[in-house]
Amino acid sequence: MTSTFSGLRHPARVVVAAFASAVAVGTVLLMLPLSAESGEPTDLVTALFTSTSAVCVTGLVVVDTPGHWSTFGEIVIAGLIQVGGLGIMTLASLLGLLITRRIGLRMRLTAQAETKALELGDVRRVVKGVALVSVSFETVIAAALTVRFLTGYDYAFGTALYHGVFHAISAFNNAGFALYPDSLTRFATDGWICLPVVVAVIAGGLGFPVWIELWRHARHVLRRWSLHVKLTLLTTAALFVVGTVAITTAEWNNPATLGQFGVAGRLLAGFFHAVMPRTAGFNSVDVGEFESGTLLVNDILMFVGGGSAGTAGGIKVTTFALLAFVIIAEVKAQPTVHVLGRKVPSTAQRQALAVVLLSVGAVVTATLALLALTPFSLDEVLFESVSAFATVGLSTGITTALPVSGELLLTVLMFLGRIGPITLASALALRERTRRYELPEERPIIG
Repeated sequence: MTSTFSGLRHPARVVVAAFASAVAVGTVLLMLPLSAESGEPTDLVTALFTSTSAVCVTGLVVVDTPGHWSTFGEIVIAGLIQVGGLGIMTLASLLGLLITRRIGLRMRLTAQAETKALELGDVRRVVKGVALVSVSFETVIAAALTVRFLTGYDYAFGTALYHGVFHAISAFNNAGFALYPDSLTRFATDGWICLPVVVAVIAGGLGFPVWIELWRHARHVLRRWSLHVKLTLLTTAALFVVGTVAITTAEWNNPATLGQFGVAGRLLAGFFHAVMPRTAGFNSVDVGEFESGTLLVNDILMFVGGGSAGTAGGIKVTTFALLAFVIIAEVKAQPTVHVLGRKVPSTAQRQALAVVLLSVGAVVTATLALLALTPFSLDEVLFESVSAFATVGLSTGITTALPVSGELLLTVLMFLGRIGPITLASALALRERTRRYELPEERPIIG
C-alpha cells in the first residue's frame, strides 16, 4: 500500500501532470467545430487559453463566452471548471495530509519516518469529502439561482436550471465564467443573484480542510480549531471588511461604477467586489472604470487570494497572515514567532517567504513583458498579470485586445499561478531535512 501513493512524494510531478493533461483534453474538445456557435473549429491559441483558464479556475477570456461557444462548448467549460476545482481541493488536501504526517514523524525521529505514507482509506475519505462538500454547496446555490431566474426574470425552466447550475459551478470553484457578455453587471443590485454567488465563492475559497474541521468540531467553536482554521477564518474576515470599506469608499461617487446606484445598491456592489478578488472573477460593475486606487486595492486582494486547499488562488491567506506575524515578532524583537497561542516553526516561515517572493517575481516579470508587448498602461497590465497569476479572472477589458504573444504569456502565468504555490510549498515541506552541522555565524548589515 505504501508504494501505491509513493508518487505523492513528488507533488510537483503529480500536480503538473494532472493539470497539464486536463488542459490538453480541454483544448482538443474546445477546438472541435461542435464547441463553437459558428460551427467552425476554434484556433489553437484561443482553445488553449480558454481551457487553461477553465481548468485553473481563472475566468479570463479572449472571446465572448456565450457568443463564441455553443451549448456543448459551455458544458465542456463547466466540466473543466469542475475537474479543475475538484482536482485542486483533492490534491492540495492529500498533499497537506502527507506533509503533516511526514513532518510529524520526522520530528519524533522514529524509524518509520521514511516509510509511513498515505493509506488507501485516507485517500478515499479525502476524495469523498471533497466531492460531498462541492456537490452540496453547488446544489444549494444552483437551486437558489434557478428559482431566482424563474421568478425574477421569467426564464423557461430549462434555461433557468442551466444558468443556475453553470453559475453555481463557476462560483463555487472561483472560476468567474459567466453566460453573459457583461458578466453579472445586469444583476448588480439584485441581492438574490449576487449574494448566493458570494456565498459560493467564499465557501469554495475557504478550502476543504477548513470545512471538514468545522464539521467535526461544530460544537466546540474556537476551542478545538486548529491554527490553520483560525488563521484562515480571521484573515479572510478581516480582508473582507477592509476590502469592502476601501472599495466602497473609493467608488462611492464614481458614476461609472458604484455611483450609478442607490445606497443599498452601492453597499451590495461594494461588498460583491470585495469578495470577487478572492478569487472568483465575476464583476457587477465595469472594472475598467475603477479608480487607480481601487485597482491597487484589487491587486492586493487578488495577490493574497483565499484559503489553502480550496478553489481560490493567490499566495493564500495563511501565508499572508504568517508573514504579518513574522514582522510583528521582529518589530518586538521576539526570538520566535507566536500565532494565536502557538509557536510557528522557522521552516514554515521560510516556506511562506519563498512562496511570496517567487510569486512577486512571476508577477513582475509578466508585467514587464506585457508592457513591452502591448500599448496598455501599468495599471491595466499589472492588474491583468496579478489576475492571471492569482487565477482571479477579473480584467480591465484588455484581455481580448492582447496579441497572441500576450495571450500565451497569460496562459503560462495562469498555469504557473494555479500549480506553483501548491507544488512549491509542498515540495519545500517534503524536502525538509535536519542539518547535521552548522557553519560559523556571521551577520551581514541589514537595511
